[in-house]
Amino acid sequence: MDPLIEALHHHYGWDGFRPGQRPVVEAILAGQDVLAVLPTGGGKSLCYQLPALLRDGLVVVISPLVALMEDQVMQLQRRGISAACLHAGLDPSRRRDALVRLREERLRLLYLAPERLQGEATRQLIEDTAAQGKLVALAVDEAHCISAWGHDFRPDYRRLGQVRRLCPGVPVVALSATAAPRVRADIIRLLALRRPLVQVCSARRNNLHYAMRRRSRDPLPDVLEALGKSRGASLIYARTRRSVEQWAERLQAADVAATPYHAGLDPEVRQQALADFLDQEKPVLVATVAFGMGVDRSDVGLVLHLNLPATPEGYLQESGRAGRDGLPADCLVLFSPGDRTSLGWAMHASARRCADESATQEIQMRLELAQQQLRRIEAVAEGEFCLEQGLLLAVGELVPPCGRCDRCQQTARRRDWSEQAFAVLEVLEDSKGMNLRSLSESLSSTTGRKQERWGWLARRLVQEELITESNDGVQRLYLRESGRRFLRQPWPLHYAA
Repeated sequence: MDPLIEALHHHYGWDGFRPGQRPVVEAILAGQDVLAVLPTGGGKSLCYQLPALLRDGLVVVISPLVALMEDQVMQLQRRGISAACLHAGLDPSRRRDALVRLREERLRLLYLAPERLQGEATRQLIEDTAAQGKLVALAVDEAHCISAWGHDFRPDYRRLGQVRRLCPGVPVVALSATAAPRVRADIIRLLALRRPLVQVCSARRNNLHYAMRRRSRDPLPDVLEALGKSRGASLIYARTRRSVEQWAERLQAADVAATPYHAGLDPEVRQQALADFLDQEKPVLVATVAFGMGVDRSDVGLVLHLNLPATPEGYLQESGRAGRDGLPADCLVLFSPGDRTSLGWAMHASARRCADESATQEIQMRLELAQQQLRRIEAVAEGEFCLEQGLLLAVGELVPPCGRCDRCQQTARRRDWSEQAFAVLEVLEDSKGMNLRSLSESLSSTTGRKQERWGWLARRLVQEELITESNDGVQRLYLRESGRRFLRQPWPLHYAA
């Protein structure tokens, strides 16, 4: 029998690898560096866990979230695999137990936060294990965090390239669910990967049904309707801790046993919420987007976002937590045009806080990129083309329309907006920049048309590159030279009505 399949069946009970897994496992066993981009639910963790078991050695895994580390360790221990994590909030007795098992060479997976690698003791521990020939590989999970172009930039991740110098003969495997080509290039450069196997699998999930629609003034009926249709577990994402708690309370009042989850809760409360989500038959969890990385619940039938996501890449990861069992699942976004404005201000405030500590060109670049990504996800949400196609295009994957999403199943009625576009551009030509609200109010008062459609049209003209928008949180609109050409000689602009 194939030894890899035999080991897979022995440790996990599975009879075959998922797409992309086997080449990664084989490369690690051969001592080759790897960059693996496998979709959410594609089994990234197995790619480094199985080599540790086959080689009877240790794999050190760098992971960005304590909750993710704890969940992975819990899942491994349930399978009888010796695993531990080290982080700042760890109980002293668990820390001692992990170190004892490590010294006695009984540990197979050790999960560390990237910050831990800056400590001399941790670095010495890794170096000693490598010197004894017991370090099978270094795995960097959620590797997109290393890139300034990634959707979850983490400065501490950028220092991980230093680890290569501690154990030069040990393969490094970087894993992510989504990474556009320039993010992949950044990962290879910053981790100093040497002639790596680059394994990229499609992020398309044929069992997911995407829908994005305007959030009503009170979206509770829409949320209850979606929950009523859902199977298995339901995961509801809200933007802030306060809104998480408010929505959990509203659902509880509507006889839905919803549980809140966010970083501000006591560790014991979070752990119980996670356990309930994993163990109950049809749990409903309301959480911030930090929840879900690596959480092993395969029958999530609904992932519902109550706000516009910040990036297409991030949304692909979050929505990809649905339907990991291969059965049909729904991914619904309820958004408002105001979401992008509030997100833009939040990004700008975050950049200002960083600038107080160290004003760098990179921070400004990150802010501009974040605003571009925000405009891109808004264009997908408000556009008229296939939702999945638009999301995948953002990570560099070209696919035909999915035929499953709400957009593919609708027949959009298109109309010519050239006359209204002329009015928008004419107002901007006479100004030195104007924010969206002022522009909408000005046009509403002079034309008597609905304010909301003016805002929608202006956002479309930004996508058409007839207008440019500032990336400073104010989001002021300015006329481009292409917009001036349109005023001199208009051409038809057709959008779904």
